[in-house]
Amino acid sequence: MRHKIEGNRLGRTASERRALMRGLACGLIEHGKVRTTTAKAKALRPFIEPLVSRARKDSVANRRIIAARLHSVDAVKKLFADYAPRYVERPGGYTRIIKVSGFRRGDATELAEVQWV
Repeated sequence: MRHKIEGNRLGRTASERRALMRGLACGLIEHGKVRTTTAKAKALRPFIEPLVSRARKDSVANRRIIAARLHSVDAVKKLFADYAPRYVERPGGYTRIIKVSGFRRGDATELAEVQWV
């Protein structure tokens, strides 16, 4: 039974999930949208949204915390320069998940696109 077990493990170990979320988050920040499976898209939202909330207040401490989560200097700079000022007045809900029509060719997995609101 799965009582009170939160989050989708995505068939990966904890370190693999962290690396996957880090890569998806950096891709979303750098390109503005990312296409992935629906399960990964739903797992990405709780990873990226607290980072944006923290980035709304620009400080050295917040930059270091976000850099520790993302491991990408370019993504951190772009998050603070482009996306954080856009969402200063917004209380949350910075991303949207749009289901893409069709399925992935190899394994027929449902695809989704994560993009900024």
